[in-house]
Amino acid sequence: MKIVFMGTPDFALPSLKALSEKHEIVCVYCQAPKEAGRGQKLQKSPVQLFAENHGIEVRTPKSLRTEDEQRNFAALKADIAIVAAYGLILPKAVIEAFPKGCLNVHGSLLPRWRGAAPIQRSIEAGDTITGITIMRVVEALDAGEMYKKGEIAITKATTGGILHDQMAELGAKLIIEVLDDLDNINPEPQNENLVTYAAKIDKSECKLDFSMPADVLERKIRAFNPYPAAYFEHRGERFKVLEAEVINETDNSDAGMIICDDKTIRITCGNGMLNIKRIQRQGKKSMSADELLRGYKF
Repeated sequence: MKIVFMGTPDFALPSLKALSEKHEIVCVYCQAPKEAGRGQKLQKSPVQLFAENHGIEVRTPKSLRTEDEQRNFAALKADIAIVAAYGLILPKAVIEAFPKGCLNVHGSLLPRWRGAAPIQRSIEAGDTITGITIMRVVEALDAGEMYKKGEIAITKATTGGILHDQMAELGAKLIIEVLDDLDNINPEPQNENLVTYAAKIDKSECKLDFSMPADVLERKIRAFNPYPAAYFEHRGERFKVLEAEVINETDNSDAGMIICDDKTIRITCGNGMLNIKRIQRQGKKSMSADELLRGYKF
């Protein structure tokens, strides 16, 4: 099958690799290189690097809304387009350019968690099950018919980073299975009554509000690990919290009080306390609480 692949970050890479082993990738679309790192040098995305290293044509338009870009897209004469975390909105002319349509590898069990941040929101909300949905791309946000689903359990050890990697691998497996049986699948419409939205994470959400219950904050910490990372501030310095556990104890101190001994950092919350397990001081590497306390006193 001739495929146009549309994706940009690490999440999309397993799907591209799997598809390239079984099908002809006629072109890869991804977002243009962006400035990153201390030197603010332009860095190509993981998808672009893979495609170039394997001799696949790469296109990085800023938009697909112009008639010229849409003609260029249609001129590829592929059978189908596969999308995985591309990052640009697809206009109708692109969605309908190929005979077998356009399918998306989406990081939730639709219709739950349509939108930009389904991985983080599922952990933050306390879901115990999430997964991947292979769906048809339509003009409405993540509203297309569903071709196949695969589940992933969310445990107390699940972080945003762990779930991201699990979903990327599962997505690659499922998109191959769907294409292998594409003509025999009867896609299922989504139940609009069950829709929830995974809003893009705002930077303001990352600062921990210790007036909230400890269990709510612990889920946020796992959801935002490793990126964008939950944090608190002390003496004007930012401390990222990468791992914590809930202590169901009460303390007469006000919420946000930091209580330390030689090896532990505990912070009082609106309900319960957090025992900080891994922490990252501003400009430093992540470390255990006891490692931090050897050189820093709260």
